[in-house]
Amino acid sequence: MASAALPEISKPKIVEGPGGYVLEDVPHLTDYIPDLPTYPNPLQDNPAYSVVKQYFVHVDDSVPQKVVVHKDDPKGIHFRRAGARQKVYFHSDDVHACIVTCGGLCPGLNTVVREIVCGLHHMYGVKKVLGIDGGYKGFYAKNTELDPEGGYKGFYAKNTVYLNPKVVNDIHKRGGTILGTSRGGHDTLKIVDSIQDRGINQVYIIGGDGTQRGAALIFEEIRRRGLKVSVAGIPKTIDNDIPVIDKSFGFDTAVEEAQRAINAAHVESESFENCIGLVKLMGRYSGFIAMYATLASRDVDCCLIPESPFYLEGPGGLFEYIEKRLKEDGHMVIVIAEGAGQELLSQSIQSTTDASGNKLLQDIGLWISQSIKDHFSKQKMPINLKYIDPTYMIRAVPSNASDNVYCTLLAQSAVHGAMAGYTGFTSGLVNGRHTYIPFNRIIEKQNKVVITDRMWARLLSSTNQPSFLRPSTNLFSNENGSQKSLDKKVTH
Repeated sequence: MASAALPEISKPKIVEGPGGYVLEDVPHLTDYIPDLPTYPNPLQDNPAYSVVKQYFVHVDDSVPQKVVVHKDDPKGIHFRRAGARQKVYFHSDDVHACIVTCGGLCPGLNTVVREIVCGLHHMYGVKKVLGIDGGYKGFYAKNTELDPEGGYKGFYAKNTVYLNPKVVNDIHKRGGTILGTSRGGHDTLKIVDSIQDRGINQVYIIGGDGTQRGAALIFEEIRRRGLKVSVAGIPKTIDNDIPVIDKSFGFDTAVEEAQRAINAAHVESESFENCIGLVKLMGRYSGFIAMYATLASRDVDCCLIPESPFYLEGPGGLFEYIEKRLKEDGHMVIVIAEGAGQELLSQSIQSTTDASGNKLLQDIGLWISQSIKDHFSKQKMPINLKYIDPTYMIRAVPSNASDNVYCTLLAQSAVHGAMAGYTGFTSGLVNGRHTYIPFNRIIEKQNKVVITDRMWARLLSSTNQPSFLRPSTNLFSNENGSQKSLDKKVTH
């Protein structure tokens, strides 16, 4: 982040109603720019929507965060429902939008870019949409020449590309992002200076929790300057570790693609005597991909994730379980998330961070592969071990049909929200409904697998693996961050 003074963080918008109803609302341009003119939504004259009943979302529509409640519970926290409004705060001819993709690759990035461009163009008649090249640093890292009238020469610049439906027509069929991406490079003041100098008034930011933190700072600086600029985020994390939302785009594709690696490991392990197929999947702090890929596969004998500690030696340890499986079946498949078991690695290795501020993890896959080989070598038990790391193959594939639909709805929701004057929000799915979520809720914590929950119990039932918890390890954090103890060690 920039060393210059950062903008003061605005207070969350909370609306309370009867029966314990709480709306965690998103900011609106009129919160700091009063008396803004409004315009009829162009969709009401769009022939494509003439057959749609109740297409415009009611101003008071909201979506509950908690879907399972008891009869005497308060109504609880709600988020504003996403969708088109009858009035918009931008005239189509005045909109100058930009799109930026940040952080690591994820299936669906190009689909989101495509649908923002097509949504702006086809639904609202917006013609001026720029793609920012190379992540946050693309706002300021390269020189951009302006013509005397303030426009871009040929509407192209060294670090921007003019986007229209023709340019993005088939990009959803490709992996990666046509805009390029990078980690880090966030400088709030330089970015907002660039937005202001270019006359941009809608900013669409696609990225994970670190990117959304940057988006929140951009929004706060824009608010401080009193600029009529909507900032909309689209949450992107292949690990599915963003809170509040049901899931992030690209997750379904990642789980599906991980099956190829697990299937390969299973074939290898069945083909050799005493063979272990070990697959490392993404999951820096959250083990959702490993958990869901394991449940989908049914060929996995052991799944290790960051949220569930494990140990190697002694009774109840991983080595004992591997030996048992090999003696009973002659083969086994292990799936391990990249963030699992980091505490087992040498403490002498100094931890560092990448440009996004993420802790650089040691390669648990290679380490545990060697540890297994060394252990069974000492035990005079010959084994074969096949290690597969499909990380970059999974990240680079195009999104599947399910994610393509999801990306489309996320992008269109973000466009509707920005045109309606909302800002400082992330578009996300909550309980199956698309919503606008304030940045502060998206960046406050990470979504993690709750190993005292039913889904992890289902996995344990599927793999029949032990919990790998030492007898002294009996405390778990619940979703509220408090501690609760287990009366006994649970094994399956």
